[in-house]
Amino acid sequence: MKTDIQIAQESELLPIKDIAEKLSLSEDSYDQYGKYKAKIKLNALNDLSDDEDGKLILVTAINPTPAGEGKSTVTIGLGDALRKIGKNAMIALREPSLGPVMGVKGGATGGGRSQVLPMEDINLHFTGDMHAITTANNALSALIDNHIHQGNELNIDPRRIIWKRVVDLNDRALRHVTIGLGGPMQGVPREDGFDITVASEIMAILCLATDLDDLKKRLSNIIIGYTYTREPVTVGDLRVEGALALLLKEALNPNLVQTIYHTPALIHGGPFANIAHGCNSVIATKTALKMADYVVTEAGFGADLGGEKFMDIKVPNLGKTPDAVVIVATIRALKMHGGVPKNELTVENVDALRAGFANLQKHIENMQLYNVPVIVAINEFVSDTDKETAYLFELCEQLRVPVSVSQGWEKGAEGVTDLAEKVVETINTMESRYTPLYHSGSGIEQKLEAIVTKIYGGKDVSLSQKAKKQVKEFQKYGWDRLPVCMAKTQYSLSDDPHRLGRPTDFTISIREFVPKLGAGFIVALTGDVMTMPGLPKEPAANKMNVDSQGNATGLF
Repeated sequence: MKTDIQIAQESELLPIKDIAEKLSLSEDSYDQYGKYKAKIKLNALNDLSDDEDGKLILVTAINPTPAGEGKSTVTIGLGDALRKIGKNAMIALREPSLGPVMGVKGGATGGGRSQVLPMEDINLHFTGDMHAITTANNALSALIDNHIHQGNELNIDPRRIIWKRVVDLNDRALRHVTIGLGGPMQGVPREDGFDITVASEIMAILCLATDLDDLKKRLSNIIIGYTYTREPVTVGDLRVEGALALLLKEALNPNLVQTIYHTPALIHGGPFANIAHGCNSVIATKTALKMADYVVTEAGFGADLGGEKFMDIKVPNLGKTPDAVVIVATIRALKMHGGVPKNELTVENVDALRAGFANLQKHIENMQLYNVPVIVAINEFVSDTDKETAYLFELCEQLRVPVSVSQGWEKGAEGVTDLAEKVVETINTMESRYTPLYHSGSGIEQKLEAIVTKIYGGKDVSLSQKAKKQVKEFQKYGWDRLPVCMAKTQYSLSDDPHRLGRPTDFTISIREFVPKLGAGFIVALTGDVMTMPGLPKEPAANKMNVDSQGNATGLF
């Protein structure tokens, strides 16, 4: 069986100018980054501003397991299949982060016959967006420490700086560091730490900004720390938002690539879904909506994380609600949620499937809370039996939810046409009447209660003493009216990664909040979720290599 990278390397790509011509883009509307990649200029979106938006399809999933769900594979396959059945479709995805790529995933561009290309470039350095965000983030860190070293006019308390440095790798050794050692010429000693680049607020800002002016405004609102009198200090106070925007001006332009079937795809931005909001950029999604009749996009991890954040954080910034939501599940993963260990997933087990279906059912209910039509996509594995598939269909039909088997990995667009037809039929026959989960004017604790009780199915929220103190502080500044972005494990509806399926009677513990005023939300840190992940015992990087001709191997 061929690997994903072998399939990608054997695929024939069209020159990116041919893909741009499909979208009626003039040569002045984009910059080529080599033969197969381009960045669309923001003026192209301005030229399309009066055009009607296409239909938006959000792809999300059940809680991920080591068995694999294949959300990106389904997203890409669905975009290809929509074009195959005669629809003008585009795909809008997040950019992969080197941390997960070299840690667990090994690649994040789909799989099999449902991939975006050039796969190697996208998974590695792509067009340099991650480097631009890393540089802007760390430039701000350098400017903060220089300001303190040069006299500290703003009276910043080095003990209360909340802005961290970043690197686009999983490096647990950098979570907590001490900087400025070595005497007066080396700066002011203080504790610091590193997050992964995709957890940076600058990443979140890039993905929510609508243009350069909005980018600068959001950058100026970033809280970097507090004074000795405990007043917040912003980037605007440092007067460096212009310099940061300058570093990001090219990164703000969405990236144009293609699938194996030459479907146009915009891949832009990549905030973590269990730390930030987990969706590709507003600019990329808006651009695709103006250029296509159907746009397929995805949210990170399960519907409890990426799906909820898409609805409650991205939608208000995008100004467009999904016309349909596709929830991806696999029979393997549902059996794992039903209690089957990974090494026994190939054995038929309808009882475990029945038990694990509770996880899928909860995610269906969650998306239906927003009053949007829902379709279930079963991403097929060779170990699935006819009896298991038929039973899963029966369970979905009992909930009156359309369901389709997706065979995109093996068959590409041909294997996803049934799903594409059901998505189009659902959009044509069922109206999306988006309803937000909570009122924007409600307080932090009310928003937390709504997310925990309605989306997670928990019974209560517990705040640490630090978090309670922060709530009062945020109320003083009016920050409590911002949306809440939950930083939670992706593996469970609860904050315990080991509680699979559909746990009940649990409490979500909030240890602290982090104000992200530039992004426009408050991050709530739960459990022991990390903003700098670590590498597994056997990282995907161990299998990666490059031959004498420069061809990559080991990306999968």
